[in-house]
Amino acid sequence: MRVQSAPPAGVDAAALDRPAFQMTQPPSRPTASRFTRPQLLVLFLALAVLAAIPIATHPVPPLSDYPNHLARMHVIAVLDHDPDLSRYYELDWHILPNLMMDLVVPWIDRAVDIYTAGQVFTVLTFLLIMSGTVVLNRVLFGGWSAWPFIAFPLLYSGVFLLGLMNYLFGIGLALWGLAAWIHWRETWLPLRLVLATAMVALLYVCHLFAVGLYAIGLLGFEIWRLTTQEGPRGRRVLDFVLSGLPFLVVPVLLVGSPTWGLASQNEWEPRGKIDGLITVIEVYSDVVAFGLTATVAITAGWAARHGLLKLHPAAWIVFAVGAVVYLALPRVLFGSYFADQRLPVALAFMAVAFADLDLHRRWTMRAFCIVLVALLAVRVFEVQLTWRQLTKWTSAFQQSVQLIDRGAKVLVAFDDNAQADDVRDLGLAHAACLAMIERSALVTTAFAVRGKQILQLKPAWRDHADTEDGTPPSASQLIATSMRSVETIEQYWDDWPSRFDYVYLLYTERGKDNPVPAWLSLVYEGARFQLYRVVPNPPG
Repeated sequence: MRVQSAPPAGVDAAALDRPAFQMTQPPSRPTASRFTRPQLLVLFLALAVLAAIPIATHPVPPLSDYPNHLARMHVIAVLDHDPDLSRYYELDWHILPNLMMDLVVPWIDRAVDIYTAGQVFTVLTFLLIMSGTVVLNRVLFGGWSAWPFIAFPLLYSGVFLLGLMNYLFGIGLALWGLAAWIHWRETWLPLRLVLATAMVALLYVCHLFAVGLYAIGLLGFEIWRLTTQEGPRGRRVLDFVLSGLPFLVVPVLLVGSPTWGLASQNEWEPRGKIDGLITVIEVYSDVVAFGLTATVAITAGWAARHGLLKLHPAAWIVFAVGAVVYLALPRVLFGSYFADQRLPVALAFMAVAFADLDLHRRWTMRAFCIVLVALLAVRVFEVQLTWRQLTKWTSAFQQSVQLIDRGAKVLVAFDDNAQADDVRDLGLAHAACLAMIERSALVTTAFAVRGKQILQLKPAWRDHADTEDGTPPSASQLIATSMRSVETIEQYWDDWPSRFDYVYLLYTERGKDNPVPAWLSLVYEGARFQLYRVVPNPPG
């Protein structure tokens, strides 16, 4: 199902007939396709529409960090003409490695509401990742193919559930960037380096880890060229070294930004490396994850046994580089959590691009299409069904937000017995930030960390919120601080009865007792949260 095209850049056309699985040989010649390019485009768009159904039907998807990011986008868009938000927040613009959503979504918000703008950005992210996978595959193998469409189910992953939107957008750009590098590999060196430097700078704006992904792919490909191409060794080594020049822009940008102040916030942890691999395929259901994995493994094994599945000769080197980097990565890097566990899903898209399935036989093509649609349909059904069930508490949370006074100060706390490790509770972690959108409120958990976000609290309010990306206080901590007088504010929740208007208590069970009845009055109770109003008068 591959459309005949020119040989890929950097590959000797006379050698295209050699076996593809030999490490030192280029890929085999593309096979004829039963699909035309317009038909492949229609199939791609149809699968994209299917994949986007959960996003289109849920204005606020239950993703961990997503409401927090969306609230920041709203503040950026309306800060100049919202007196309540402008009282609390300000923008401190720097070239941070975490800016793409901040640059794009507020502009989309000018045409639609902020929730729709978030949906548009998410769908664009999906399209960017999948189109990048397809284009990289086309450059590597010299023709358009439906094979990369097999990556559509991977759009929903554990990383996506965490709501790491800038990084996900960066995955798509990194795939496009690697495709561009390979396509223009034999062009004039200065031009290629300029284009690559521009790509590195753009990826830096997306996320620092997206630059790392691009570097992994480029390094693996260049090692393959260095070890397999003919010519004077000195010239090949020089060419290899020069390929790293575009990345010199990263330390220049990094040292000049507030993010450099987070350079010491690194934590390496051996546990969780297996979990990072599991997040590639597991979303909500273990059964679905096992079924999808088994289906792909059996199908790929059968195809490889019959000589239908091939790998680009650079693939194993890219995989090896990715594996080494994954094992070496810390859990926290520059203050960003899950630094290592973000990588496997990105490498999975790259792995699909570096593979090729022979689909020129009619029965093979039909079988592939059936498996492809079935895999994506099962994944979409899993996500859609779960999100529909979670709508019960997400709708309740949105109703509770409407009961908050405009411009109020909202403290977020966790129940003492909080069980926040259920993936179905991820969307609750930052749901309180919806009050920033709907009620122009100050919310203590809003992302406003110097070096990570451009959104900052004004000096008068910096002791009212978490500015270090920490954990909210527990109910017991609220009880303890309410029973003593505080002369100096050390924690942002100190002396909370006189400094906040509302308290969101998260991860509660239905019927949970009021933790501080003298200071709190229940306003709304949901299945996993409670909203309290702070009693303005001190207890008698």
